[in-house]
Amino acid sequence: MPHLDPAALGPAALGPAADVLQTWVLPVLLGLGLASATGLRTFLPLLMLAVAARFGLFGVTLNEHLAWIGSLPAIAALSVAAVVEFAGDKIPAVDYALTVVGAFTRPIAGAIAAASVFAGLDPTTAAIAGIIVGAPTAFAFNAVQGGTRLTSTATTGGLGNPVLSVIEDVLSFGMVLIAFLAPLIVPVVLIVFAVLLFRLANRLRERPARAG
Repeated sequence: MPHLDPAALGPAALGPAADVLQTWVLPVLLGLGLASATGLRTFLPLLMLAVAARFGLFGVTLNEHLAWIGSLPAIAALSVAAVVEFAGDKIPAVDYALTVVGAFTRPIAGAIAAASVFAGLDPTTAAIAGIIVGAPTAFAFNAVQGGTRLTSTATTGGLGNPVLSVIEDVLSFGMVLIAFLAPLIVPVVLIVFAVLLFRLANRLRERPARAG
C-alpha cells in the first residue's frame, strides 16, 4: 500500500498512530478507491494494482496471500480481460450486459482489490476487511453506472453509450491513480465522481423533454 511519510504531517504528530495509519486508515482509503473503480471497470483497476505491485510503484504492497495478483501470469490474464472489457463496453447492448454481469463480478473484484492492500493483516482479517470495504462500494458504483446506461439507452437509442463508456474509462483510471497518489482525499473524490455520474444521468433524462 502507499506509505505516508509521517514527516509530511509533522515529525512527532503521529507517533503510535503511524501504525494505525499504515495498517488500517490508508488501506481502507486505498481499498475504497480501488473498489469504486472496479464498480465501473472490473479488470482495469486490478490490472493497474497488479502492475504497481509487480514493479513497486507508488509504494503499493500486497497482502502476502494475495501477492499472486502481481505475478506475470495474473498481469497477462488481466491485460487480456481489460482489453476485452474495454472493447465490449463500446458496443450497445453488450455494454449493458457487462453492467448486469458486473453486479455480481465487480463486488467480488472490489473485495479482492481492497483485501489485497491490507498488507499488515492476517489473511482472514484482510479478507473480511476487503469484503466490508470493497464489495458494497463496487456494487454501489456499478448500480449508478447501470442506471446511467439505462437512461442513455432509453434516450439515445444506445448511441450515447460509447461516449459514457469513455467517460467511465477515464473515471476508473483516474480513481485508481488518485488512490495510489493521494489516498487521503479519496472520500472527497468518491463523492465528486458519484455526483458527476448522477448529473450525467439527469442530463440524459432532460434531453427528451427539451427536444419535445
